[in-house]
Amino acid sequence: MTLSALQDKITNKEATVAIIGLGYVGLPVACMFAKAGFKTLGVDIDQARVDKINQGINPIEGIEPGLSELVQSVTETQNLTCTTDYAMLADADVITISVQTPVDSDHQPRYEHLKSALTTLGNVLSADTLVIIESTLSPGTMTRIVQPTLEASSGLQAGTDFYLGHCPERVMPGRLLHNIQMMNRVIGGLTPEIAKVMTTFYQQIVQGDLDTTDVLTAELVKTTENAYRDVQIAFANEVAQICEDVGADVWELRQLVNKSPGRNMLYPGAGVGGHCIPKDPWLLISSATHSTPSLIPTARAVNASMPQHVLHLTENALSKHGIALKDAKIVALGYAYLENSDDTRNSPSEAFVQVTRSAGAEVCIHDPYVPAYQQSLDDMVHNADALVILVAHDMYKTLDWQSLLSTMRTTIIVDSRNVIDALPATIEADFVRLGSQK
Repeated sequence: MTLSALQDKITNKEATVAIIGLGYVGLPVACMFAKAGFKTLGVDIDQARVDKINQGINPIEGIEPGLSELVQSVTETQNLTCTTDYAMLADADVITISVQTPVDSDHQPRYEHLKSALTTLGNVLSADTLVIIESTLSPGTMTRIVQPTLEASSGLQAGTDFYLGHCPERVMPGRLLHNIQMMNRVIGGLTPEIAKVMTTFYQQIVQGDLDTTDVLTAELVKTTENAYRDVQIAFANEVAQICEDVGADVWELRQLVNKSPGRNMLYPGAGVGGHCIPKDPWLLISSATHSTPSLIPTARAVNASMPQHVLHLTENALSKHGIALKDAKIVALGYAYLENSDDTRNSPSEAFVQVTRSAGAEVCIHDPYVPAYQQSLDDMVHNADALVILVAHDMYKTLDWQSLLSTMRTTIIVDSRNVIDALPATIEADFVRLGSQK
């Protein structure tokens, strides 16, 4: 089948679409192509997840507008079916891959999940199939790893026997469907002709701009945009600590700075989490062979230090009451990396809990969206010495602080996410806010 014939098949919604990896990226993508009228196959190694989806159940917790209803709808119509069997991919016309691409302790890319998916796919890959990698990649990975792995396992040649491209995702928990539909996308094709067919494919579900380029530039765009954000957050976190030193309020400062044209100071906080931002800066610079990046690693170090800084604020507050950290009971509010989400990947809260427990403190964890931590908050705060807000879940913005504080042993609140503007005057508590001494 020629590229032109594949393009016609996509336009007429006669193409069979397959999605490898049914997590925060793959599941909503699969659902949207199924909703658009394509027979869609979802493939994942997690049998329990596959079973849930086939039953019409959304396995992603948290506030995710429209996703649960969409999962139910597309499975009822059988436009979306899911499996753990890669052999079923042999009949697919377009296959997208959305699997983890983490970095190791030395900040080097780890592509075990991707290589496994590529090798298993290659064993059943049919000629004339379009394969698109949506996972975020270090620059050069498409030609250095993806293409040769698929070619070796399939016996086919990219660009001749099958088609290959890279379209990095731009989603975030809480806005999965919205971002897939409305965000601009970068289409990196192994050839311009492949990029054109990829554009036709994504036009079926994306209303944003679809900008075509080569695979290397597509890799660079995604890693650069997340490294940029990491650097900007590090700037906000460093300014927050300066404000603490001099007795100012970073939250007021941020509002005033952003009134100046061209300024957009981001929010400081307990750290940076999620699947992308903590690792993508390392993916970007891992391919540098002659240059020696310094700003990006420094920003990573600043953001990685913030859970320890929040612990420092907590320890200072406890010391004012004569309480040593090793003798304290601390309640951590929020374990996901993002508000109103269940996504705990690279969560700063996890780092905070680890360093706090290592210091000898008792730590209880509450999160309304993470199943392991959904216990009663009222019971948890009994005899606690400090509440530390680590995630700005909506639930924490409407808490009855008077009731919660009434059962605590020591009434300390540490707010690292600006959830509380100010406690009512009727509430007696030590209130510490990151980036402020006001």
